[in-house]
Amino acid sequence: SNASGTEIRQCRENFIHLCNPHLEKMKEDILYHFALGTGTHDFPALFGDVKFVCVGGSPSRMKAFIAYIAEELGLESSGCDYPNICAGTDRYAMYKVGPVLSVSHGMGIPSIAIMLHELIKLLYHAKCSNVTIFRIGTSGGIGLDPGSVVITRESVDATFKPQFEQVVLGKTVIRSTNLDEQLTKELMQCSIEIGQFHTVIGNTMCTLDFYEGQGRLDGAICLYSEEEKLQYLKEAYDSGVRNIEMESSVFAAMCNLSGVKAAVVCVTLLDRLEGDQISTSHEVLVEYQKRPQKLVGYFIKKSLGKV
Repeated sequence: SNASGTEIRQCRENFIHLCNPHLEKMKEDILYHFALGTGTHDFPALFGDVKFVCVGGSPSRMKAFIAYIAEELGLESSGCDYPNICAGTDRYAMYKVGPVLSVSHGMGIPSIAIMLHELIKLLYHAKCSNVTIFRIGTSGGIGLDPGSVVITRESVDATFKPQFEQVVLGKTVIRSTNLDEQLTKELMQCSIEIGQFHTVIGNTMCTLDFYEGQGRLDGAICLYSEEEKLQYLKEAYDSGVRNIEMESSVFAAMCNLSGVKAAVVCVTLLDRLEGDQISTSHEVLVEYQKRPQKLVGYFIKKSLGKV
């Protein structure tokens, strides 16, 4: 009966799936942009207990998140400083407390993609199982009051298709941007339980640029009219898009291929139907940016039976 017990447990253990047969042949794997390597660091000892990974654009925000989650889980360190695990590089910052890893990814698809390749390998080398990855970020809303939180149903491209397109060896490869539907519903339930801010489930448009790529009128270059901009944003809204950012599509695609449950939770800093500039005061923006942290933090607490 012991054997069957082990088998049942293994069925429930969902390990990272690496879509790369070449990696097995490598003696050592250097995660260059993290300044970590399997030859110099003991990944299972350092990261083996990780169950939740939160990623976001800014290093300072990810450090603030680890301090917040440490407090929420009752795991504060006495000195209360959380060392940057990637101190050997300034590309990305990484912090850990208990089963939670917090990593910055910079701005845009290329920056988050490079980070995710190395993060997924890190989780694989550490033999992590049943990992959930969250992107917590900021975005521009469409038809929502600023400060609203959007949990992404599906990430769509700038033509509203739920796909991520990349050129690999000169050929266009199209990948699905599905996100875990059950996880999305559970996060929505958490937001209802918190009851502190307006939250919706909607599509998220992922663009390659902040200015022209998002139909702004205030960039260095703009060759379209305000009417054309509004028509485009209304088309986006009608297709189910509720916010715009620059990382969700490759995030969803890479997590899908690696068999990792993933969710995108972004606060909206403004309503793009009302304007382009983010003129909100610093204090209000700081409070808005805490909302995805609160939501994901509550989810993690609930998952660990600490609510």
